[in-house]
Amino acid sequence: MSTVGSGMIGVFDSGVGGLTVLEALAAELPSEHFIYLGDTARLPYGTKSPATVVRYALQATEALMQHRLKCLVIACNTASAVSLPAIGERAANVPVIGVIEPGAQAACAASRSGRIAVIGTEGTVRGGAYREAIRRRRADAQVTALPAPLFVALAEEGLCEGPIAEAIAHHYLDPLFEAPRRPDTLVLGCTHFPMLIRAIRAAAGADVTIVDSARTTARHVRRTLQEAGLAALGGQGSLRLLATDAPQRFARIGSRFLERPIEPHEVELIDL
Repeated sequence: MSTVGSGMIGVFDSGVGGLTVLEALAAELPSEHFIYLGDTARLPYGTKSPATVVRYALQATEALMQHRLKCLVIACNTASAVSLPAIGERAANVPVIGVIEPGAQAACAASRSGRIAVIGTEGTVRGGAYREAIRRRRADAQVTALPAPLFVALAEEGLCEGPIAEAIAHHYLDPLFEAPRRPDTLVLGCTHFPMLIRAIRAAAGADVTIVDSARTTARHVRRTLQEAGLAALGGQGSLRLLATDAPQRFARIGSRFLERPIEPHEVELIDL
């Protein structure tokens, strides 16, 4: 029996935000089998120290590596920023893909002027990973990074559209996009932020290219699997959901992020 394309794609995040990446992966790779881990007991990662994030990320990696993985996706900008090398060493036998490098590559390709803005959590912005990744690809880039932590709360509360979301989007983005040398490209550097795409688009302006790192990561994973001969050769994909706390809350909030209903009994509670 052929084993080409067999194995699961592991995906982890500090909570439900990474489900936007998972949704994009499932759309891009409908024949693949996914296992998703949300470390809901210890979210958010964005306010933790780098050493703590690395420790948590390695524990999540260990849990997923207990399953037969053929690829591991770090669906968390903060974990991608600080723990990718450590995870790569632990999971050296499979491709390990974070969300930052694909997003940076897409931003560099999209920007006409080289003026690129990045919004994310405090941890992602503080670490400067997007700035470094963009400038490695485009030395002339002018990168402005801004933390937008209230977007996370809005996404999880389901306040993704309407006057509240629009007011917060203008609060964060007006200083960036009303400047004379305004960016022409905006990177959504947090997996929660695609949930607020309409409010963000309204504040940034119709002429700004918005880079959704979830979509760019999904395309990168597809290419990686195809080039390595690991892509599934047809058939129906599947999904297994794991969480470290509050499976009912994970199901309730995660249903919006995954864009399909999740029943609490579908979420397996595990301990790291």
